[in-house]
Amino acid sequence: MGGHRSRKEAERPVASRPPPSTARAPVGFWLDDAGDDLTPRPPLDGDVHTDVAVVGAGFTGLWTAREVLRRDPSRSVFVVEADIAGFGASGRNGAWLTANIAVTPAELARRTTPATARRVVEVMRATVDHVLDACEEDGLDVQARRGGVLRIARGVHEQPVVEQAYASWRVLGVDDGLELLDAPTLATRVRVADARAALFDPHGAAVHPGRLVRGLARSVERGGGRILEGTTAHSIHPRDGRRGPRVVTDRGTVTADAVVLATEAWTSQLPDHRRDVLPVYSLIVLTEPLDADTWSSIGWDGHELLSSQRLTVDYLSRTTDGRILFGGRGAPYHLGSRIRPAFDDHGPTHALLREQLVSWFPQLAEVAISHAWGGPVGMPRDWLPNIAYDPATGLGRAIGYTGQGVGTANLAGRILGDLIVDGATPFAQLPMVGHRSRRWEPEPLRWLGARYVQGAAARLDARAARRGRPPRRVGLAQRLLRH
Repeated sequence: MGGHRSRKEAERPVASRPPPSTARAPVGFWLDDAGDDLTPRPPLDGDVHTDVAVVGAGFTGLWTAREVLRRDPSRSVFVVEADIAGFGASGRNGAWLTANIAVTPAELARRTTPATARRVVEVMRATVDHVLDACEEDGLDVQARRGGVLRIARGVHEQPVVEQAYASWRVLGVDDGLELLDAPTLATRVRVADARAALFDPHGAAVHPGRLVRGLARSVERGGGRILEGTTAHSIHPRDGRRGPRVVTDRGTVTADAVVLATEAWTSQLPDHRRDVLPVYSLIVLTEPLDADTWSSIGWDGHELLSSQRLTVDYLSRTTDGRILFGGRGAPYHLGSRIRPAFDDHGPTHALLREQLVSWFPQLAEVAISHAWGGPVGMPRDWLPNIAYDPATGLGRAIGYTGQGVGTANLAGRILGDLIVDGATPFAQLPMVGHRSRRWEPEPLRWLGARYVQGAAARLDARAARRGRPPRRVGLAQRLLRH
């Protein structure tokens, strides 16, 4: 790009003093356990110009900054973060690094072509390896365990869903390594109450997301990037004549040659972007470390990631220090796509997650919950991630992972690095590249629709369990949930 300022020149306006002390919502288990100094880095102090500005210091923003610097170390890169690196979804998730996007291969084949769906599967499987290889290259100990994923049918009503999923992967020819397990075989890996079958996918790993996101921040800084914490972006503006794209913050304006929006669910808090994603809260409970006898009764020595087939979503992982994480959705959507620290703690949903955990493993009835937290995930209208960069406006974006962002964020960072530095990417034909989802409906229709779907999903799960069979008719809620 022409007109680059040197990194030394670009960094001069940045403050060297720490920001004033401010109250912050609890950061949760992962960041507390990351072994990193969480003291905020200095914020922006006045207007500045840089080559690349990234808004959001989560997985997407940090992978993007890392990839730009790896391709062209001479570029100055600033990452603007409202709180601290990893404070959002990247530091709150369920530790799942998988080869999935939110749209299933079967649905993706229906929307596009079988060949396109196969290509996405191949790229995402390679992405799991790429993430772990990059961590090793950067010297990041993210406590990775390549145990794969077990998608478990709990109850006879979930068994047809598992079998149909396996069949759809076989039809597409992407069933390499996948296994359909019966109940006795599953019990040799993990003993789950009322488990009838499972689909095993080897392409996944459990990671420590706090160690990953904080380690990425250090990698960016070692590469010459700057992370400006405690700096809230209020608006993003495209290139305007000779003036480059810019980020207007509460501490000054960052003007750049390229600006990348990497704010996931928090995108909905920016003017002109409120309807780009729906911030849907996902909540988690975490047990105290279990004793050896309890683990012996459960098994789970392979550290596989676990999920059920419920529409309301169950996801589980095992930590290296012997805890069980149980997450799910169910906390209500808030009118106007509001995001507030108070919403991270929703008593009824956390209580329900606790009950669900005990229904999976009845021997945990007396085990204490040490941590409970939550946070919003960004859901696009069609469930498909949006990854794009427009050189004419100078604006890029990668949002809309719907809870599948640990791996997809790495791919997004590589794609954006390609497009910003090289002007092209070998991933250009993937359906999420250059994609912009249809916007969500305006309020109050958005609130009415989201609340209807949330309630309907819970009712469908309860009815299927009560009747012992999956729903036969495809209703409005199921069509809206189809992905």
